[in-house]
Amino acid sequence: MPSYDEHARSELILSALGANGRVQVNELAERLEVSAVTIRKDLDALEQRSALRRVRGGAVTAPMLDEGSFETRLQAHRAEKQAIARAVAPLVRDGDVIALDSSSTCHYLARELVDRRSLVVITNGMPTATLFSERSDATVLVPGGVVRRSARSVVGVFGDVLAGRGSIDKLFIGAHAVSVERGLLEMALEEAQAKQYLAAHCRQLYGLADASKFGSFSLHTAAPTADITAVYTDAGADPELVAKLEADGLPVHRVPVPEEDR
Repeated sequence: MPSYDEHARSELILSALGANGRVQVNELAERLEVSAVTIRKDLDALEQRSALRRVRGGAVTAPMLDEGSFETRLQAHRAEKQAIARAVAPLVRDGDVIALDSSSTCHYLARELVDRRSLVVITNGMPTATLFSERSDATVLVPGGVVRRSARSVVGVFGDVLAGRGSIDKLFIGAHAVSVERGLLEMALEEAQAKQYLAAHCRQLYGLADASKFGSFSLHTAAPTADITAVYTDAGADPELVAKLEADGLPVHRVPVPEEDR
């Protein structure tokens, strides 16, 4: 079995917890081939992030991790997200088949695209789907599944929407965090899985993430660096992290934010 670093162990621990509702230190130590002391440290760290609740001998599920309500996220770093959206919008042409996730930055992008003609838009973001259906002539496709009320998203199986319909020209996704080692990350597993499925059916994948996401902590990989066409962020992004991403061959566009928009 390959050795796992702390991040990978955390993902496996949370996956096991989601499947069973409870995990045991000794069982995890055996499965991951590390010491019980290491597993306890991992569980303690996850508890500090409210990802689980520690109990004697292991851990049990905690209330679902939440990246914040859609309305709250829409207001956070608004000027930066709007600047990113304006910079990205020229990538989309009339008649394109595009996909946008449920992120607030992609919703700002959607606002920039309502005048495009004959788009096909695939999205799991409820506000974004509503925007296109009310203010554009786009054909809008949404997945079936479960509504995440706080995030205003639908998570579930995209297969019925995409099966046999060809490839998406361009996919745009936000992120809870940007990692040099792991690419675009999400806190909620089901959101990461939705993005992974869309990524498997697209020709180009663009990550949209304001500077606050660079170096932040998150859990689940939505898109590894190697799969990303380019990342768009604002001028405040950590230059050291940006340089490392570019050294790995990932173009990073840092967009200036007009002072009057701040």
